[in-house]
Amino acid sequence: MTAVTTSTETRIVVEELLRRIGAGDPAAIAAMYAEECDWKLDWPEAEHGRAETPWIRHRASRADAAAHYREIGENHVPEAVDTRVESILVDGADAVVLGEIRQTARSTGRAYRARFALHLTVEDGLVTRHHVYEDSLAVAQAFAR
Repeated sequence: MTAVTTSTETRIVVEELLRRIGAGDPAAIAAMYAEECDWKLDWPEAEHGRAETPWIRHRASRADAAAHYREIGENHVPEAVDTRVESILVDGADAVVLGEIRQTARSTGRAYRARFALHLTVEDGLVTRHHVYEDSLAVAQAFAR
């Protein structure tokens, strides 16, 4: 049986996850996720798995989480990355992170900004839900050839 996660515990896990994402180590980031997790991206299904944006697809495991962050790193210019977290809203096991990512597509050299909302659920100290809603048009345009 899963223990009830308090808002304080959720905030601690989410803040650590964001710190690790900022540090950029895919294995360390993935360690924050449960072995099985519900990972969805709010993109048109036809756009999932395109060669230009391989990280944009649904995931289901800790290993998938590591692959996601590796693929993001491989497809962006690391010196041109900036994520601004504007707010973290927490209610029990659920958290919503609001902010903006600023990246540069490695393949085209185009910079972009994309607003995002990230819905996370934390159970037993691990992320079990990762649903992200972002400006997919901005990302797609940056990678369009």
